[in-house]
Amino acid sequence: MPDLGSRQVSQLPPLQAVRVFEAVARHLSFTKAAAELGMTQAAVSYQIKVLEERVGAPLFLRRPRQIALTEAGQRLAPAVSEAFAILGQAYAAARGGADGLLCVTTVLTFASNWLAHRLGSFQIAHPALAVRLETSSRLTDFAREDVDIAIRSGGGNWPGLEAYKLLDADFTPMLSPKLAASIGGVNEPADLLRLPILDPGDIWWNQWFATAGVHTHDLASRPGSSMGAQAYEANAAIAGHGVAILTRALFKNELADGRLFQPFDLVGDDGHAYWLVYPEARRNVPKIRAFRDWVLAEIAC
Repeated sequence: MPDLGSRQVSQLPPLQAVRVFEAVARHLSFTKAAAELGMTQAAVSYQIKVLEERVGAPLFLRRPRQIALTEAGQRLAPAVSEAFAILGQAYAAARGGADGLLCVTTVLTFASNWLAHRLGSFQIAHPALAVRLETSSRLTDFAREDVDIAIRSGGGNWPGLEAYKLLDADFTPMLSPKLAASIGGVNEPADLLRLPILDPGDIWWNQWFATAGVHTHDLASRPGSSMGAQAYEANAAIAGHGVAILTRALFKNELADGRLFQPFDLVGDDGHAYWLVYPEARRNVPKIRAFRDWVLAEIAC
């Protein structure tokens, strides 16, 4: 009886050629792939030629100063990337679990107002695992960036990623008690318009005021600073510089100790939430599982 396993292995192309293809497809550059792999550009080109001969079709379109994947290359690249991810998982598991370096990227406010206060307990539970925390609001490209986990706000539907909902990204106005007292108190939503509005161009303001039944046709034309992060706007609000529109779950401490005041129970909700995400192909990596389980347990507390 023929050995089917041996036959399947013999049909595979050389691993070195596949490894080179993965790097070139990820960078879309022979030069960058060569630098990453410690090879000459000629050696990279040779390995791609070997693979193309085995596939029976070109994998890249060579253009002046740039390359692009052909249709065959586009079909092959995701499978090769996933295969290397699976190999990485198996290697991590063989080494004994959650250790090494875990890179987590998240938006600034979630990092400073939620994650930073709790991260110490994760480090105590996993002393062999170092965490590198990066803050960014742009989309993460897991195929091209050295990132294990991302935490972002959105709708939660990202093909190829496993997503776990953490917190609702609802929003409501907040200000310092002293600023509210400066106009004799904030008793109805329209009173907020008598005060400086932080980032008046933020779409959340129009949505919240519309829900409250207050017309704000000139709000976006008001002068005001756009600070780019809720954490910065909250600090400005605490200092009495204006009213900020913020997510409640990220400012529980400031509300509890009276630095911020939420004048109304009314909250806006555009369906977005904060999600923990990572590639489906990496779902069994021990360090990713460890961090995911810890975050979900913290959220449930």
